[in-house]
Amino acid sequence: MKRILLSALLCTLFLLPSGLKAEELQPRPEILKTLVNVNNYYMKQHPDPLLGIPYYSRKKVYEANIWTRTIYFEGLMALYSIYPDNKLLNYAMEWAEGFDWGMRRDDTTTRNADNYACSQVYIDLYRLTPRPEMLTKVKGCMNMLVNTPQVEDWTWIDAIQMGMPILMKLSATTGDPRYAEKAYDMYSWTRNTLAGGLYNKKDGLWWRDKDFVPPYKEPNGKDCYWSRGNGWVVAALVRALEEMAPDAPHRDEYEKDLKDMCAALVKCQREDGFWNVSLHDPNNYGGKELTGTALFVYGMAYGVRTGLLDAKTYMPVITKAWNAMVKDAVHPNGYLGYVQGTGKEPKDGQPVKYDSKPDFDDYGTGCFLLAGTEVYKL
Repeated sequence: MKRILLSALLCTLFLLPSGLKAEELQPRPEILKTLVNVNNYYMKQHPDPLLGIPYYSRKKVYEANIWTRTIYFEGLMALYSIYPDNKLLNYAMEWAEGFDWGMRRDDTTTRNADNYACSQVYIDLYRLTPRPEMLTKVKGCMNMLVNTPQVEDWTWIDAIQMGMPILMKLSATTGDPRYAEKAYDMYSWTRNTLAGGLYNKKDGLWWRDKDFVPPYKEPNGKDCYWSRGNGWVVAALVRALEEMAPDAPHRDEYEKDLKDMCAALVKCQREDGFWNVSLHDPNNYGGKELTGTALFVYGMAYGVRTGLLDAKTYMPVITKAWNAMVKDAVHPNGYLGYVQGTGKEPKDGQPVKYDSKPDFDDYGTGCFLLAGTEVYKL
């Protein structure tokens, strides 16, 4: 029996991806403790969820239902699913009610995904305490998308995460397949048509927008794949798949894209567990970065939990990345370091350091909460 167990252990070790050592995942109680600490820090810094967001470099104040705040509340709702503390729900409800369940600038005719991203959270809240007025403006905006022929709205890959899950959630909530079909049409246009298609099937990664499609190159001569941009697509695919029946149309395509992306991302992981902001050029502002790393962990953990991804291949990657974020990025008080500021490419928001302060402090927390909640569920 001992010989059999030893053989099994050796086989497991040899199946680990090259360069990775066996590590133990942070215990579940510690994962939850970490998530609560990070979220408590954020809520203490933002006691009023309705206050505008100052953007110092542009001397502007943004409405607090813009996309950056939405990502935080996506993470908050994920945390609430495993830690149903009423203060979390009350905080989210205060935010949504304060904006009267509306889009940024209360514009239900907006086609900009950054402006209607907040609808994701509204739908999640509706599912907990359904009242028709909670979805009136959401439906107004999404019906406008469905009932007009344009599919060319998501001209940057971040927009896939801001917009696609709303249509998928609304389709699942209402039973109307038109929303899911519109999501597929818009996703397909960005993936396959825009600038020849922003998804490079050969590499399993996405160019951020048309400006980064070849002949654009990184300093080392390789294609520019921005970490967080690819992370947004990973998150969008996860959140879409969560809303779909096993036999739903297009599910196999979304699953294949997520699997291919995760396989490509394994090859890019740093020795310390993080991913660089430039996935194929580690010397172009190379270094630890939390948001892309967290979104990749979110996708991989979901894949393993649901059986889409092989646990033997991906658990060492997930473990190494999660432990690295907890050890190297989470401050004792819950502040998160190594968060790249807003932008579209590796040079933006630099330098990214342990004690650096990004221009917005909300989306990094949201990404981390999404990742940690999914890891906890493992």
